[in-house]
Amino acid sequence: MADGNENQAPEKLQGKFQATVVCCILGVGALVSWNSILTIADYYYLVFPDYHPSRVLPLVYQPFALGTIVILAYHESKIDTRKRNLFGYILFTISTFLLIVLDLATKGRGGVGPYIGLCLIVASFGLSDATVQGGMIGDLSLMCPEFIQSFMAGLAVAGALTSGLRLITKAAFDNSNDGQRKGAMIFLGISTFIEFLCVMLYAYVFPKLPIVKYYRRKAALEGSKTVSADLAAAGIQNQSDLTDDDSKNQRLSNKELLLENIDYAVNLALIYVLTLSIFPGFLYENTGQHGLGAWYALVLVAMYNCWDLVGRYTPLVKWLKIENRKLLTVAVLSRYLLVPAFYFTAKYGDQGWMIMLISVLGLTNGHLTVCILTAAPKGYKGPEQNALGNLLVIFLLGGIFAGVALDWLWLIGKKDAF
Repeated sequence: MADGNENQAPEKLQGKFQATVVCCILGVGALVSWNSILTIADYYYLVFPDYHPSRVLPLVYQPFALGTIVILAYHESKIDTRKRNLFGYILFTISTFLLIVLDLATKGRGGVGPYIGLCLIVASFGLSDATVQGGMIGDLSLMCPEFIQSFMAGLAVAGALTSGLRLITKAAFDNSNDGQRKGAMIFLGISTFIEFLCVMLYAYVFPKLPIVKYYRRKAALEGSKTVSADLAAAGIQNQSDLTDDDSKNQRLSNKELLLENIDYAVNLALIYVLTLSIFPGFLYENTGQHGLGAWYALVLVAMYNCWDLVGRYTPLVKWLKIENRKLLTVAVLSRYLLVPAFYFTAKYGDQGWMIMLISVLGLTNGHLTVCILTAAPKGYKGPEQNALGNLLVIFLLGGIFAGVALDWLWLIGKKDAF
């Protein structure tokens, strides 16, 4: 059955604004649960004071995320994108709800048993993250760049949203009995609702938007077999005739795609190696005591998240967007000057300088990530763009894993670190 929109230009199709909004919400859902864990770290430090939660939990999360995305990227061309993304969002919903159940069952008490349970749920977050991020970025790579930008902005919105809510709940419950626990439960309840909303939006709204149907049908015509279930959900049947032509099924292998884009991939990894070696562990454990007291780490996390969000929108300004590949590499490497800057500021500077530095870290993280992910897929066919999106997410998550491991180096020489 032919789709009436197949020959129209994308800019003339209806639903671009709605699709952009949905992509942003799906981006929020891809990270809001994990950001909730990071943002309520002060509560987990209260419950598990001896277990370094802001450092241990990311180290639990990342191996599962990285291992899962490597497997999924290898089999990417054979995996149904719709089932993959729905599985990821449903698992996010269940896992976030289980955090509430765990806390209620243990009545907010600490100990090894509850901490192991927390770590197991965090591991399921890693599995969900790789499933969703790789699937969504791969799927959106075969559409217009604005969709990727909006999805990536949604990831930052999740951080800004959780930070804002954390500051509000801390102010509201700070002087009440069990205030931090009440704030944490509110967080997790909101996160569970957002994840459920993402399941509904991806299952019933996103695939039926005209512009989304256009791009997915275009990808099917270019040989993609990962979009068939989404096209069927949109009411477009009989797709077998679109992908049987061997000439259309010819595409670059994953190895060839990676070699052509190795600079993008390595730069993406380097961005997150630096960011996660500082955020959030360094902010909670290495910045000392200042005038803001217990609010200090929360303010730093909030500033990072807000400027990360701003940075993901700055590429929309044409003259700010970096498209030159050599210039991107220079910009990524220049960020490593922030390492000595953070070290000396934590040792000798005041809180104003630290707030400025964390703002720069967030702004450059968001800006450079979007520049790379929107530039890399250009010029490739739909199946290649999907595969390249998955490959880039491998390096992104690999960089995060390396960053959270290197974050432990800040504890060297610190008294009572272990």
